[in-house]
Amino acid sequence: MDQSLAVPHLTAGRFVLRPWQIDDLDLVREASDDAYIPLITTVPSSYSDTEGTAFVHRQWDRAVSGSGYPFVIVRTEDGKRMGTIGLWLRDRGQGRASLGYWVVQSARGQGAASAALRAVATWGLHDLLIPRLELHIEPWNTASLRTAEHVGFNREGLLRSWQQVGTERRDMYMYSLLSADLG
Repeated sequence: MDQSLAVPHLTAGRFVLRPWQIDDLDLVREASDDAYIPLITTVPSSYSDTEGTAFVHRQWDRAVSGSGYPFVIVRTEDGKRMGTIGLWLRDRGQGRASLGYWVVQSARGQGAASAALRAVATWGLHDLLIPRLELHIEPWNTASLRTAEHVGFNREGLLRSWQQVGTERRDMYMYSLLSADLG
């Protein structure tokens, strides 16, 4: 893709989804301390302001290059940054896009991932008119599996040795969501 994207602000219940800002470095710092997030994302495993800033710049570059829409999930009542969600457009020409999300440890269990996933999925299907959205989730990640199913994603099957995570290949469940699934 070679077209710059404008990352919008989306309302997601008690949360707002917005583009990354340079003052989101505390969120990157907390994510860097997580045992899993740096393994499956480009979050640095050892935080420094230089590495954190580079991460934020990568998010901006994704929108500029047209590869996807990266959002920060922010709780509206106090402005706490909870995590991130992205809608990735690599396969949009074939009528599908993928989503990925993470929530930092201090924000888990508060509905941020579910609200963000529902908002971005609805926006992607109804406003961007993407026919099919996909998620890939490791079988052990029960919180993420529940989030996907709560939003209405359907499990389609197990993709064996699908993705490199850290130093090993891991299985992933494939989930999908179509416009008809949202009603």
